[in-house]
Amino acid sequence: MRNIICRALLLVFFTTGVCAATPVVSVFNLDGKFGLKDGAGNVVADANYKKLIVLGDNESYIALKGSRYGLISSTGDILLDFKYSHAARVLGKFVKFRNYKGFGLYDTKGNVIIPQEQDSIDLLFGGMFLVSKNYKYGLVDFDGNIIADYIFDDVYMPKPNIMRVKYNGEWYEIEQIAAQSFSLPKDIQDLKTSSEFKITKLVTKPGAASKYSVVTTTDYFLKILSSISPAYEATIDELMLSQGAEAVSIFMKVSWLPKFPFVYAKNYYKTFRNPNNGPLSGIKESIKRELE
Repeated sequence: MRNIICRALLLVFFTTGVCAATPVVSVFNLDGKFGLKDGAGNVVADANYKKLIVLGDNESYIALKGSRYGLISSTGDILLDFKYSHAARVLGKFVKFRNYKGFGLYDTKGNVIIPQEQDSIDLLFGGMFLVSKNYKYGLVDFDGNIIADYIFDDVYMPKPNIMRVKYNGEWYEIEQIAAQSFSLPKDIQDLKTSSEFKITKLVTKPGAASKYSVVTTTDYFLKILSSISPAYEATIDELMLSQGAEAVSIFMKVSWLPKFPFVYAKNYYKTFRNPNNGPLSGIKESIKRELE
């Protein structure tokens, strides 16, 4: 009996401790807007938001106010002001914001993980983010530590244990042999073939692999056309889908239509002139090799 009573007291103690440490917060709706209430029903954040998206374990919320996103705490405090045109939750514990400076990544408390100056931020295998700036790519871990600076022309991972990087115009494959998932060391620039990693140069001479070094007339034409899709998607994102409105109301408002051709031309030009993986990059690299 004494053991049963002791266990019951311990259970009450730990349960009370957990409840005290993790505040109970819920989202409520008032006239089509959303706010936050605590466990006792008290309003901790007025219903001023078009959207509230939970981040972490109810630690904070991605909030949409007007046409701009910000971050508020579970107690209603503003962690990041409402100045972002685009927001995306990543792994449930990060938020990716975009404004006129570019993309940035933040944790549940609003701390900067990746500065707000990136052209893109994408999730990779092995607890890494692929970041790009000025047509160069780098790698950052989940704590914001730089694994590789902006030294790569292109990066992609066809498998969890394989990374392919384009460095100084040449493609290399890095395979992690000793693990199922990929985890690069901090000294990636000095990485050598070892018992853990296998490094393979995919192209050694022009013409060795047509996938990377030879561009026929047909390939060239298709590459130019393929730039249309990324430019179109970037334009839609910039003018419509990133403005915080619902899909239906976006198409009802036609104020974005006059801007479309100008923004599209800007995004197409940016995609087209990419020196590393744009439609002209293959021809430029071939000419460069012939001149060397």
